[in-house]
Amino acid sequence: MNDPYTLHKLDNGLQVVIEEMPDVRSAAAGFLARTGARDEVRDLAGVSHFLEHMMFKGTEKRTWREITVDFDRLGGSYNAFTSEDRTFYYGWVRHADVCHQIELLADMMRSIIPEEEFNTEKGVILEEIAQYKDHLTSVAYEFIQEKVFAGHSLSWPILGHKETVSGLSRDQMWAYFRERYAPDNLMLIVAGKVDPGEIIGFAEEYCGGWEPSGTKTDRKPPEIHGGTDVLQVEKFNQQIVALTFPSVGATHDWHETASAAATILGGDNSRFFWNIMQAGISPHTSAYAVPYEDCGVLMLFGACEPDNAEKLLEAMRKEADIICREKVRQAEVDRVKNKRRTSLAVEAEAPYERLRQLMEDMDYRGAPRTVEQMLADVDAVTADTIADYFERYPINVDGHLASVGPRAWPQV
Repeated sequence: MNDPYTLHKLDNGLQVVIEEMPDVRSAAAGFLARTGARDEVRDLAGVSHFLEHMMFKGTEKRTWREITVDFDRLGGSYNAFTSEDRTFYYGWVRHADVCHQIELLADMMRSIIPEEEFNTEKGVILEEIAQYKDHLTSVAYEFIQEKVFAGHSLSWPILGHKETVSGLSRDQMWAYFRERYAPDNLMLIVAGKVDPGEIIGFAEEYCGGWEPSGTKTDRKPPEIHGGTDVLQVEKFNQQIVALTFPSVGATHDWHETASAAATILGGDNSRFFWNIMQAGISPHTSAYAVPYEDCGVLMLFGACEPDNAEKLLEAMRKEADIICREKVRQAEVDRVKNKRRTSLAVEAEAPYERLRQLMEDMDYRGAPRTVEQMLADVDAVTADTIADYFERYPINVDGHLASVGPRAWPQV
């Protein structure tokens, strides 16, 4: 089988990554900025996400209205997102329009961050932060990150804090943008029915004149803290109970094993579903494997009536103890693996999904993986690898306990 990938680097450091998908009729393109919330200093918490909004607000060529209209003229899908590790801007169009898609995205990458739009958008971000404060699960998740990753940049929310966003100036954002959105910290990634030579030509035309900054990403893995932390918020009617434990990062050999283990414990049709939710202890209880570039956590997360918090904690700890002591059943492993295989098979047929997978592989691994390689990682998951995982990363230990809701429980 011919290698579907083309990797090219412009003289200014911009990496171009292309996957040919000749049997589809569309193409997806995106710019990966290798910067996210964990690359901020505390006083600028939220600048990455705020900047994501500003990249749609005007360039030397286009006003924000023209950017919006031009995306709609292409008739495709477009969006952007910010995470702890990265920011990504993308569009998905019919393959005949991919040149126009790349030109529009490339123009956005040279935003002028208009002062008047900066001030308006700051209000939008502050409203978004306020909105998150009205959702119990969002409040709980931010509190857990703050405590589990205390002392590290992973401890603050992607949106930032009201105080840091309010105090952020346009000049501070501009300095961050100039450093972090230079071509030697960006990637252009394309997947679909495309000609690699044409894509490289577009990249040279639209991006070849950008100046590099010499940016070096200096990330250090966090210490993952244990203990118990309680946040009393009286306006809510439910209590969140969460247990968090160290796990593997995104490139670890056990990354699929960790995900499978969490799904068996707390995914659809899981042990939590049958033994906690169906037992009437909690209306929603889950387990998540959360991988970052250099670390990860496995989180057990549930909501309940405040007076049921002890019962929910006891039930989650019971299931955590059983899965650590007793090897999981083969039927559970097969069910989870088949669901993952189906997901990968479906994603392999969609240029946007392949774009997203390429983005993550290039960012974390420095090289793309074929769907066959991903499936091989899934095939490698067994009851034995799950047992080995829990021996190395046990969850029948104290871990970190977080309680968020109207009840000040437990007393610490």
